[in-house]
Amino acid sequence: MPSFDVVSEIELHEVRNAVDQARRELETRFDFRGVEASFELEEAVITMTSEAEFQVSQMYDILRLKLTKRGVDISCIELKDPEINLARCKQVVILRQGIDAEAARKIQRAVKDSKLKVQAAIQGDKLRVTGKSRDDLQATIAMLRSAKLDLPLQFNNFRD
Repeated sequence: MPSFDVVSEIELHEVRNAVDQARRELETRFDFRGVEASFELEEAVITMTSEAEFQVSQMYDILRLKLTKRGVDISCIELKDPEINLARCKQVVILRQGIDAEAARKIQRAVKDSKLKVQAAIQGDKLRVTGKSRDDLQATIAMLRSAKLDLPLQFNNFRD
C-alpha cells in the first residue's frame, strides 16, 4: 500500500548559520554599537540578551529575517515573554520540532474529515498516512498544505 510520513523538522545547521549571521549583523549595526547584546544557541533554543527590551525586539526581527533567508519556516518559532531586570533583558526563542500529540490528533482529525480514502496513524512524533491509490495520498498532501496549522509540515518517505 502506498504511504508517506508527515513530519515537522527544521535544519539545525541552517539555524546555526542564521544565528551566526545575526551575530555578525549585531556587530556592524550602528544602533547596537557599545551595547552588550548577544545571541546564544543551545540545541533548539535561542537566547537573546541585551540591555533594553526594545533592543531585544529588534534582535528578534533580525533573527526572523536571517532564518527566513536561510529557508527555516518561521511558524516553528515559539517566543517566550521577555525577562526584564534593571540591567538586562533576556528573551528565549524555542524552535519546535516534531509533531506533539495534540497537533497529531488535529492532523489526524483533518485527514478523517476530508473524506479521502486514506488512514492516518500516529507514530511517535510523526504521522503515517496510508491509502490504496497514489492520487488519494497526493490529494491528502494538498489538503494538509492548505490547512491552517501552526507548525510547518514536511512530507517524506513517500512509497508506492
